[in-house]
Amino acid sequence: MPGWYPEIEPYDSGLLDVGDGQRIYWEECGNPAGKPAVFLHGGPGGGCKPGSRRMFDPARYRVVLFDQRGCGRSVPHVADHDTGLEHNTTAHLVADIERLREHRGIARWLVWGGSWGSTLAFAYAEQHPERVTELVHVAVTNTTSAEIDWLYGGVGRFFPAAWERYRAHVGAGPDATGSELAAAYDRLLNDPDPAVRERAAGEWCAWEDAVVSLDADRRPGSRFAEDPRYALAFARLCAHYFSRHAFLEDGELVQKADALRGIPGVLIHGQLDLGSPLVTAWTMARAWPEADLKVIAGAGHSSGPGMAEAVVEALDRFADRPS
Repeated sequence: MPGWYPEIEPYDSGLLDVGDGQRIYWEECGNPAGKPAVFLHGGPGGGCKPGSRRMFDPARYRVVLFDQRGCGRSVPHVADHDTGLEHNTTAHLVADIERLREHRGIARWLVWGGSWGSTLAFAYAEQHPERVTELVHVAVTNTTSAEIDWLYGGVGRFFPAAWERYRAHVGAGPDATGSELAAAYDRLLNDPDPAVRERAAGEWCAWEDAVVSLDADRRPGSRFAEDPRYALAFARLCAHYFSRHAFLEDGELVQKADALRGIPGVLIHGQLDLGSPLVTAWTMARAWPEADLKVIAGAGHSSGPGMAEAVVEALDRFADRPS
């Protein structure tokens, strides 16, 4: 993507035992003596991708990336029906981030979170502010009930045919809320019949594609179609977290934003992000005075003119700041 750094490979990687029978895949790249940073991917279930490394200046950053519980290269994988989700909550993921920080011998680090990863980054930083040097958020979310009702309900007015299909799969009418639909899919995605799970994952991912279909650089369906296990894990984790509003009290992250005082940050949000409207980023910026809100005109959820450049600019801005 224009504006990003060249492709690089990790210089170290492994599987970290975080308890509960879970091992998370992690990798490190960039400069071993550089500024520490951790990358929190979206989804949930999106996993880390090689392109995620390219946002960070490899000469100045020591970047730690990891696949959250149950997805990517972490094990066990939630595409397997016998992998339970009882040990997969926001609190578990926050604890995993701390275990990973300790495992890598890092005292403090910059935290990057995108989309769902933004919710996770806020949750982590508010619980462990002493471990965070800066925050960079892209496609800001809090995963509140209002956001889920919009993402899986209200935004359907922009995509009526796709939303009708999404609702029809669970036998829901037009009055169903997004949270109700997410809960209905959560039940199907945990059904003992693999055919039921696969069909539900297909419909969930088709709706995800519809919502971001206007993003400039989006290739609808490519990853979901190429990798059915990826699609199933993605859908199962999304429905699990979103039907439960990320296991957070409604409005918890904005209410606890005082914990972020003194931590500089940048909130980058596309003005035309239909799935995650700008109001969440705006609300967090008002609650957290140190945050610099960058609204990217013409950009959607994760791409568009100026989005990549804004991300790199934010990370470059903090690269030489002492940790």
